[in-house]
Amino acid sequence: MYQIDYLLTEGISAASGEILTHTARLYAGAKVVDMIDGYDEAGIFRFELLIDWGWFYFLTKPLFFGLDYVFGIVGNFGIAILIITVFIKLAFFPLANRSYEAMSKMKKLQPVMEKLREQYPDDKMKQQQEIMALYKKEKVNPLAGCLPVIIQIPVFFSLYKVLFVTIEMRHAPFFGWIHDLSAADPTTLFNLFGVIPWDPPSFLMVGIWPLLMGITMFVQQRMNPAPSDPTQQMIFTWMPLFFIFILASFPAGLVIYWAWNNLLSVLQQGVIMRKQGVAIELFSNMGFEKIFKRPAAKD
Repeated sequence: MYQIDYLLTEGISAASGEILTHTARLYAGAKVVDMIDGYDEAGIFRFELLIDWGWFYFLTKPLFFGLDYVFGIVGNFGIAILIITVFIKLAFFPLANRSYEAMSKMKKLQPVMEKLREQYPDDKMKQQQEIMALYKKEKVNPLAGCLPVIIQIPVFFSLYKVLFVTIEMRHAPFFGWIHDLSAADPTTLFNLFGVIPWDPPSFLMVGIWPLLMGITMFVQQRMNPAPSDPTQQMIFTWMPLFFIFILASFPAGLVIYWAWNNLLSVLQQGVIMRKQGVAIELFSNMGFEKIFKRPAAKD
């Protein structure tokens, strides 16, 4: 079913017996960006808005042109996404560095903060006052860890729009089982990625790339200082699993971007932690230390 609506911007008044003519143009075709922009440049005012670039128009369209340019060199939109992500990381490298340095300092202060909690076990208000005074003394911003996520959100939505509204990204393959970057990962954990001959319902379609994204998100979380509040700790612990199911239905290109961005962030944060002299205790933060710890020898 197709529906066409037409709105005449200004009314036309015709006198008795007068014949008036009004000419209108109709475009029926694929929304190829270069073609649409060509009509706009030819004098059809704002015809480029035929493609809905979204609220982040000023980011979305340049991001598409960047992806399209790199695609022209490498011949694969998936590889183009990986390369553009590296450029984005380089552009925001100084801001992310300051954020990871602040988190490294916070991790150094963890033993001192634990002593303050032990010192005032029944006075939460006093705990918070002493911890905030410690942050002020050491010149640490506890909100600095949110900066990489805040930076990532506009890029995430821009790439989401690019994958959805541009025909150039439609049916663009990556490698292996990803034959369409604008569609969700077709594999699922719940039939062992095709080993079991069963088609799970849509909410159980959790593919390999969403799982990889969740693992990288989990690792990145464990490199950061743990929240002091037990409720916050529980929320952060379950957040990767929540995002796995949320992003499982999103375009594969978007999930690949998020997983690759997380991996680059983990590498960057690891280098900074080494420079700051902060131990990278992934296994202990994941709870593996308790599992593999040898029991104390008996007398």
